[in-house]
Amino acid sequence: MAIKKLKLYILLIFIVSFFASKVQNSWGSVNIQQIKIPTENGQWVVADLFKPLSATKDNPAPVVIVIPGFQRSKETLSNISIELSRRGMVVISIDPYAQGGSSSSMQRRAATKEGYGMFAIVEYISNTDNLNYIDKSKIGVTGHSAGGLAAIRGAQYFGNQAKGISSYSKIHSAYVSGMLRMGFEKKHLKKIKSNIGVSYALYDEGAWQNQLKNGDLTKAPEILRLINHQLADSKNNFNNVEIGKFYGELNKRNKTIIHNEKVLHPLQPYDFTATKNQLNFFSTVFELDYFIPSTDQVWYWKELLTLILLVLSFLLIIPFSKLLLNFPYFKGLIQTKPNEVLQPIGVSRYIFWSLFFLSGLIACFSFIPMSELSKLLFSDASNRIQTWFFPQRMNNAIMLWAIFNGLIGLLLFFGNHFLFSKVKNKSSLKIKIKSSDLLKTFILGFTIFSGYFLLVFLIYYFFHVDFRFLFLGVKVFRLQLLYLLPVYAPLFFIFFFSNSLRVNYVFRIKNLNKYQQILYSCMANTFGLFLILIIQYLTLYFTGTVFWREGWLYVNLLFGIVPIMLILPIFNYKFFELTGQVYLGPITMSMILIMILLSNTVCYIPL
Repeated sequence: MAIKKLKLYILLIFIVSFFASKVQNSWGSVNIQQIKIPTENGQWVVADLFKPLSATKDNPAPVVIVIPGFQRSKETLSNISIELSRRGMVVISIDPYAQGGSSSSMQRRAATKEGYGMFAIVEYISNTDNLNYIDKSKIGVTGHSAGGLAAIRGAQYFGNQAKGISSYSKIHSAYVSGMLRMGFEKKHLKKIKSNIGVSYALYDEGAWQNQLKNGDLTKAPEILRLINHQLADSKNNFNNVEIGKFYGELNKRNKTIIHNEKVLHPLQPYDFTATKNQLNFFSTVFELDYFIPSTDQVWYWKELLTLILLVLSFLLIIPFSKLLLNFPYFKGLIQTKPNEVLQPIGVSRYIFWSLFFLSGLIACFSFIPMSELSKLLFSDASNRIQTWFFPQRMNNAIMLWAIFNGLIGLLLFFGNHFLFSKVKNKSSLKIKIKSSDLLKTFILGFTIFSGYFLLVFLIYYFFHVDFRFLFLGVKVFRLQLLYLLPVYAPLFFIFFFSNSLRVNYVFRIKNLNKYQQILYSCMANTFGLFLILIIQYLTLYFTGTVFWREGWLYVNLLFGIVPIMLILPIFNYKFFELTGQVYLGPITMSMILIMILLSNTVCYIPL
């Protein structure tokens, strides 16, 4: 049965990957390849090149460089890359410096000073004869969040460069999404010599940092400065702007439009209206003769298909593990499962639910303090300095939170066990394991981990897609990250092991069926994190400002962390059912899930 399921899941993954790749390459009308461009200081940028077949030497096409934001790789903005390329534009979607496959940067302010690598690519396009299918007079840039900052800094950098030689800026047009607090200073705006589009979420969680402390752009000083610079020769002094209206003229390279979509910051790139507005901007400024209507969008089909891939990839882990456990070497790891625990009654019931909510509250209110502590303990990574000592700035915060809550969980578990179960002589706790079996368990876990990611690499090699939904993805990774796995995974293991004990002893209650046991376990593991999101966004809804201001970026991390925390108890339960012991689940999933985190976050490892 395990072999049949495994074969079925792998077959489905290849089939779904094929269709996902076809959506991505517009059914063969766009060639997609990964490229690696050497840049300054021995750095490099990895990018996806989307080349429409219609772009040729005799019919050169505009090019748009797509720049993801902080904590994002090129795959997270594949939606706009798909839509632009299927409309005949060449797209170069980059991994920003220190993210994805690109190198770290010698600059601590890579978005501002280097455009996350975009500056070097604009120079390369402008100066090379290799890209003869690109219209060098129509180079566009677009980015979201920190990528948006990179885009507007690029317009300023190349505008200033052009003023020095009295020519057009190398950047024809720039579209800035999800960024307002930086990049709109008067002294820098005056350097711009490009068409500009701005898209900002009305409910952006970081809007408290703007001059008016909100996300409304109609009278935002930052936007008024931009419009008044762009239309400086109009003799008008604008005191408000009309959202969705084009200002300026193409022949003066000052055409400008402002959008203010009703959406949250992290969801803005995946909003239908925001995507439509961006497509309309580039169709207008590049004066495209033939343009697919901006309402005709297909990117969400790829998101749906890669979500199916993500689910299928998780589903195959257990059949693959079951197959390996049939090998004689691993078969001895299978033990008899201990008896289920009795449902708590009386005082025990009150203690049970008190500990449930207490652990959730601790998880909720320890998150931001642990994030702040990570800045002190790992100062190099927090200050964007290259280091091998815990070089992942955001993961360091998650790790400290996991260690703290893992230790709290172990303390509560063993305290409750020895105070109650042992006193009543009803303990069925079996966590002792021989060192030889522990070694075998680790080898088995590493084998599962290796097989899982081997499939990820194979699918990417053949179809150039990975397993993802929006900003949560299982993707290929730089091999250097394997050096970081033994750095981070053992510390995360504390939390994963604590969760395994909780799932398989605390919630393995006799009167509950397996679905109820899993449901309670998932609720317990995510209650505190969901509470953070509830507090953050209810506060935003009622007051217009988020509850955690300084740590709002860390709270945004939870959109990718909560799904991982949600599925962890399921795997710990399933592995326990397979082996009757609590170690295989946390060992295996600490490697798989931590590699997912490692490959989806900024990483300041040395060049």
